[in-house]
Amino acid sequence: MPSAAPTASQQGQLVGGHADSRPTLKEPLVYSGSLDKFIKEQDDITPVIGRAFTGVQIRDLIKAEDSVMRDVALTISQRGVVFLKNQDVTPTEMKTFMERLTQLAGCPTSSGLHVHPLTEEGSELGDQISVISSEKQKKGGGLTHQLSDVSRFASAGWHSDITFEKVPSDYAMLKIHTLPATGGDTLWTSGYEIYDRLSPPMQKFLEGLTATHDASFFHDEAARLGNPLRQGQRGSPLNQGGNLTAVHPIIRTNPVTGWKSVYVNKGFTKRINGVSKDESDVLLQYLFNLVTQNHDAQVRFKWTKNDVAIWDNRSTLHCATYDYAAARAGDRVCSLGEAPYFDPNSVSRREALGL
Repeated sequence: MPSAAPTASQQGQLVGGHADSRPTLKEPLVYSGSLDKFIKEQDDITPVIGRAFTGVQIRDLIKAEDSVMRDVALTISQRGVVFLKNQDVTPTEMKTFMERLTQLAGCPTSSGLHVHPLTEEGSELGDQISVISSEKQKKGGGLTHQLSDVSRFASAGWHSDITFEKVPSDYAMLKIHTLPATGGDTLWTSGYEIYDRLSPPMQKFLEGLTATHDASFFHDEAARLGNPLRQGQRGSPLNQGGNLTAVHPIIRTNPVTGWKSVYVNKGFTKRINGVSKDESDVLLQYLFNLVTQNHDAQVRFKWTKNDVAIWDNRSTLHCATYDYAAARAGDRVCSLGEAPYFDPNSVSRREALGL
């Protein structure tokens, strides 16, 4: 059975996390079946990761009963990422959907929608909307610009959103509204599956370790773009100030599923703590290789105009494919969940599913 979310008596056993930002779930969610009646067609994209919802609009889900939305949250958390085609959804509706999704999935009461440090104050779309724009990237903004300075491998872009925050993202939603004629796909990989591909001794070893995540380069990006870095509260009282670093467990428990996932990424994870730098470099590179070189743990999505993807950042990594020259743009909303923790009583995806 999946592990329950940590109780106060269990917190001393946990790796990582923060007492002020625990999930409100008493135990992992259980699928009610309400979603099956609401969405008639659901198709898995690969055996490991990805599902497509057909014939439903985001605004229909906003109006749905709580049981339907909890099933949506559990489906996203189990399958990693869900895709919806041709969505007529506004930025305001995206924010409303994400607020309801994360609340019904048991986020801490102190968590809300994230405000990215590079978001311009007074943005027309609001503080909680991040504009994903290839034109902005060309001016030298964000993670892609930073990685392009250190690597010529497209796979250097693999990351989970905002892991440099003390309280990072649980769910993210992206709507792509401007597309080049060809190219611009996005890939996701399953952190659950990466954990399951580790040997039992390696799993046990990594379960006791933490890693440092760092986005200090955003200070340079803010100066380059001419916008002050957002140092006020960024969706959680634990996310504020200019120190864009956090320490998280390498193996993380997802409270919605109760499953273990590898929680490091090329974009933000800089150092495994408690081991030598040489050992850290070797271990991180091995974990990054598991992410990038296992195609059967990945799903690749070819966007069409106004498609939406919703994913669980606790248990997936993703990477855009920059194989285009024309403009590509969209709007993203990230909700905040719990401070990452590892529960030694949690189980792997394969164990939970009896695989």
